[in-house]
Amino acid sequence: MPVPPTSQPSNTRDALVAMLAARSARTGTFTLASGRQSSLYIDARITTMSPDGLVLIGQLGLAALRQTDWGDVDAVGGLTLGADPIACAIAYASASSSRPLRAFTVRKEAKTHGTGKLIEGPFSLGDRVAVIEDTITTGGSARRAIEAVRGAGGFVAGVLALVDREEGGREALTELGVPVVSLVRASELLPLIAR
Repeated sequence: MPVPPTSQPSNTRDALVAMLAARSARTGTFTLASGRQSSLYIDARITTMSPDGLVLIGQLGLAALRQTDWGDVDAVGGLTLGADPIACAIAYASASSSRPLRAFTVRKEAKTHGTGKLIEGPFSLGDRVAVIEDTITTGGSARRAIEAVRGAGGFVAGVLALVDREEGGREALTELGVPVVSLVRASELLPLIAR
């Protein structure tokens, strides 16, 4: 299926909202990964794995991290597969900055061969990280990544989500003492979805 073109709004955040609405969001009846039923489905990978999506997400994600009160983070990453392109886009966008960020990925299960790692990439003991999530619904995927990072001796400064579905995931993570920032809210996408 070809990726529909997006208009070129003047603001990069507006461009990301328009791109997600045009490419990744659909209405209907769907069962989500959490098991919940929803009338909104967001296949963020259609946007996060496209070149123009990666550019916008990298710039906006890096800017969002720099605007938080989380302090400097060393690395970004989350549960594979949804977090992977977002973390890599942010790391790439940071490459020429005074404080480049490393990207990592959290496996769903530890490897049964080699070193048996659960976290792959240049993650180090003591890293201060932002956990990345493509779409937050219940916060379950982010919670798994948080547990893996903490279990490997890292400190989670917060969670950066591409889209907050506004269904309680942000609140569930905040109750665990982890702040959440999202680039886009589901309520911003709904009015723009072609019906």
